[in-house]
Amino acid sequence: MTFSIVARDTQTGAFGVAICSSSPAVAARCSHVRSGVGAVASQNITDPRLGDRALNLLAQGHTPAEVVATMERDTEHFAYRQLLVIDANNAGAVHAGAHTLGVGGESRAADALAAGNLLASADVPRAMTDAFTAAADAHFGERLVAALEAGVAAGGEAGPVRSAGLLLVRDLPFPLADLRVDWSEGCPVAELRALWRIYFPQMEEYVTRAVDPRSAPSFGVPGDE
Repeated sequence: MTFSIVARDTQTGAFGVAICSSSPAVAARCSHVRSGVGAVASQNITDPRLGDRALNLLAQGHTPAEVVATMERDTEHFAYRQLLVIDANNAGAVHAGAHTLGVGGESRAADALAAGNLLASADVPRAMTDAFTAAADAHFGERLVAALEAGVAAGGEAGPVRSAGLLLVRDLPFPLADLRVDWSEGCPVAELRALWRIYFPQMEEYVTRAVDPRSAPSFGVPGDE
């Protein structure tokens, strides 16, 4: 019911998750990032608690493979979970439990991991990492959106998808971008693309407003002088 990609931008150290599902508000439950630490997607009958736990283990110095091994050893119901983990060294690991739903698949690239369940084709994750790699000269967020679009073009889920999200973190403890389409009767990835086109040109200005409001630009709305 979900396909996702987790990645690290080697130029800026940013981490990101892009995700899509037939379930509502998938990004609110399944996407997890932490500045300087890593990115995690927890899906397939997900437990949102797994995201923070995986990031805590990464912060303690465990590799992604060690994170998965630790959680597989001592986490109840882990056989029902699918987990993607990437760290600051661009090391990554994917767990797909024995109870992964429907057709599953995964793919690894130099700076990214993609995986999914209830897929129309096991080739969907490979299409996602190929698109991410092919867009190497684009902005990190653009590459992640392009990966989701490639997943949809490769067949996506076996049924209609309804929600999608993009979560980015860079050098600050709050997200650089947290864009979500929590429910769509159309294509949530197309709507996420539209949100990204609106937000991206203003993204750095919102960072400036947080860090140094004295130099924050005006957005031209009433009362904003």
